[in-house]
Amino acid sequence: MFATVLIANRGEIALRVVRTCREMGIRTVVAHSTADRDSAAVRAADAAVQIGPAAPKGSYLSIPAVIEAARAAGAQAVHPGYGFLSEDADFAEVCAANDLVFIGPPPEVMARLGDKAAARREMASYGLPVLPGSAGTVNSLAEAAEVVDRIGYPVIIKAAAGGGGRGMSVVRSARELGRAYRATRAAAQAVFGDGRVYLERFCDQARHVEVQVLADRHGTVLHLGERDCSVQRRHQKLVEEAPAPNLPDALRAEMAAAAVAGARAAGYVGAGTFEFLVADDGFHFMEINCRIQVEHPVTEMVTGLDLVREQIRIAAGLPLKAGQHDVRPRGVALECRVNAEDPAREYAPAPGTLDEFVPPGGPFTRVDTHGYAGWRVTSDYDSLLAKVIVWAPDRLHAIARMRRALAEFRVAGRGVRTTIPALDRVLDEPDFIAGVHGTDLLSRMTQETP
Repeated sequence: MFATVLIANRGEIALRVVRTCREMGIRTVVAHSTADRDSAAVRAADAAVQIGPAAPKGSYLSIPAVIEAARAAGAQAVHPGYGFLSEDADFAEVCAANDLVFIGPPPEVMARLGDKAAARREMASYGLPVLPGSAGTVNSLAEAAEVVDRIGYPVIIKAAAGGGGRGMSVVRSARELGRAYRATRAAAQAVFGDGRVYLERFCDQARHVEVQVLADRHGTVLHLGERDCSVQRRHQKLVEEAPAPNLPDALRAEMAAAAVAGARAAGYVGAGTFEFLVADDGFHFMEINCRIQVEHPVTEMVTGLDLVREQIRIAAGLPLKAGQHDVRPRGVALECRVNAEDPAREYAPAPGTLDEFVPPGGPFTRVDTHGYAGWRVTSDYDSLLAKVIVWAPDRLHAIARMRRALAEFRVAGRGVRTTIPALDRVLDEPDFIAGVHGTDLLSRMTQETP
């Protein structure tokens, strides 16, 4: 096992990794920017290394800075968390060249699957169902128009190097195609440094359901059940749950088997997530996330497995202890993302200093957060402030517990607003309570609000 792990991330996920490493007897070193020198993760870690300014390009996205920090810290491995360098195959290769273990899939696997268009094509070759769309990336507006002529409207244009719900545009008519195509390419280039895009048919009332997998270096591939992530605004998830409600058992099993087969065929190693759209005609593969997911706690709550621990053990070359028959999800878990955003202003970022920050507690209630009274929420990074996760024996009980937990959450500060009011409205929405909602839930709620 590793003696020291460098954590190349920030916020709640950095603190989450610190805590698991401490339980495993592993020394932790947090690489941080100037803006995060007083973060909860830095305070909790055994050591910390400042690697650059607040701007991510000079710190959390700087491969030389992270590598130098790992070498200076005497680390044997690097945990990238999610976001930043977590799905950067070049970074994983540089880690290997510097005798550092990247806690994630092999660089060559990540390079293939990180290209969303290529991953879609590869999974289709393994027999996973995909939505009608382009065979690969489209390199001109004329090519995009040809695809649309074949599959019809509406379509969604996606960045090939995209992730995290960014770099997507829904197009419903020929009049919108040219503008959306150019805008998506420009956004993809700006955000990911790669302007390539591809097209798929867009499903208005589909559900977003994903399957968590674990794969070790000894040939074992497991699925840990599925999560429903259909509550989204602008393709950004707000509420997640496990298991997915009202999913036929046969479809549930078929999706899990497809994820395991895809991971095995691709040579996947580590923790990964297969994302699917579920529509009236069945399920369709969308993409693979080659990292730990923001919403991983709901899977942990229903399975009892620590996914970060499993990531670290797999990276250290150890076999998975569990077999598929040992994975027996129990009950229902919900997660609500509390972001420093103002729902009344179209979820505009709402940074500021936290004068009061009191997370909820109580039975079967977990809060993953890096916030504390006095912490400055900046606009330099993602707006995620906390994740409230609850577990209950059944879904209605879980919803009631989440309502209670959010009501207890006290957050105040000049300029600071959170998504808690929007989350409350979701939890009271009849379609959500019935578990029959799709990815259009939040947009429909917004249209219905007087």
